[in-house]
Amino acid sequence: MTGFMRDLAGVLHPGRRTDGRPAGGRRRTVFHRGARPAPPRPHNLFEAAACHVAADVEYDEERSAQAAEWVSPEALAFGVHELACRAVLALARERRQSPREVAHDLLGLPLP
Repeated sequence: MTGFMRDLAGVLHPGRRTDGRPAGGRRRTVFHRGARPAPPRPHNLFEAAACHVAADVEYDEERSAQAAEWVSPEALAFGVHELACRAVLALARERRQSPREVAHDLLGLPLP
């Protein structure tokens, strides 16, 4: 059962390993004189969503547009949705209210 949980953690967090070895099971990259550094890793949908939403809040259209190019529109929409759900849950716990009450309050809507 423990192996299953470790494998599941590896799927959910691909950059993190639980056995102390670097991700991918390979040795860390060693740079030699004149060698090119590895290309930057691609952004994941949660990074894109977080950057996109933060840029929108700060009225930074350029950074928002840049983050929107990192992933497909569908993936960005899913990431923004997930970020909104997590934010409402965090606020609900902090305020000791239901997520429904917090969501309506954030949007300025009365409870039905």
